[in-house]
Amino acid sequence: MIASGIIAQLRIGRPQPLAGAPFPSAYRRQPVNGSVAVQELGLAGDQVGNPRVHGGPEKAVYAYPLSGYATWATEFPAIAERFVAGAMGENLVIDGLDESMLCLGDVVRCGTATLQIAQIREPCSTFAIAIGTKAVVKAMARSGRCGWYFRVLEPGAVAAGDRHDVIDRPNPAWPISRFTPIAAGKSGRVEELAELALLPGLSGYWRAKLAQRLALQHLSGQRGLP
Repeated sequence: MIASGIIAQLRIGRPQPLAGAPFPSAYRRQPVNGSVAVQELGLAGDQVGNPRVHGGPEKAVYAYPLSGYATWATEFPAIAERFVAGAMGENLVIDGLDESMLCLGDVVRCGTATLQIAQIREPCSTFAIAIGTKAVVKAMARSGRCGWYFRVLEPGAVAAGDRHDVIDRPNPAWPISRFTPIAAGKSGRVEELAELALLPGLSGYWRAKLAQRLALQHLSGQRGLP
């Protein structure tokens, strides 16, 4: 086994009013017991409030590492009690793995479903509203404690207590923790951007975004030629 964790909790939600948000949100997902079907667009019964930016085949299931919460609580001691499982609006709470241990494109067996890490989570205004401070948006971008989104390769069923086993790793040089500063625009050599723009398993959204950054770097370099 390449890497293995446990699904500590499985959570689903439906849009409901969220104080301060302009539209209903499913952010406050609740833990469920028993087995839940995993389909192309995510867990059965789970919904999103704003499908323009949330959900879809490459954001079908959102996972967050249980270990990440302790660091959030340390960084924001005044609201430490808010950083508990589910605080990120995740579907899967994963024990035993984090962003430094998982790679973009990893193929993961969860229950009877096969999933693939397609992209990272980008912090948004709903995240800030749910936690209660805008400071967490920059903190997530800075730290890379973002969790990961799955696409569904093979539908199946998953339950709390199931394993989260990485069964294939096409991009061992690209742990999520290496990608996050590049995604935030804080780093990224031309060679890295070129590789990422073609990286197997990375979402089309990010491949296009990084290809655009690469083109801009090339254009900037050409303009700087004597």
